[in-house]
Amino acid sequence: MADAQSSLDGMQSVEGLRPDDVLGRLMSEHHDLDEEIRRLSTLSYPSDQQQYREHMLKKQKLALKDRIEALVRDRAMPSGGDLVSR
Repeated sequence: MADAQSSLDGMQSVEGLRPDDVLGRLMSEHHDLDEEIRRLSTLSYPSDQQQYREHMLKKQKLALKDRIEALVRDRAMPSGGDLVSR
């Protein structure tokens, strides 16, 4: 979990980048994780270390997916971020 968290911490310090650049980086990293998970899942007899790595990559990928969805949701909100209440 520490590996996944350290990677996310690194992505959070992307000061100076446009939201599109951040979104692109997150999506690219999500895709890379997906490829690595797919590669590990095709192993006939994965070692304990490979199984653990696959598990951690899945957690990291899910965290990235949540971050991507939050970024997209924030971009879709009207300016000011206030919801109209009735």
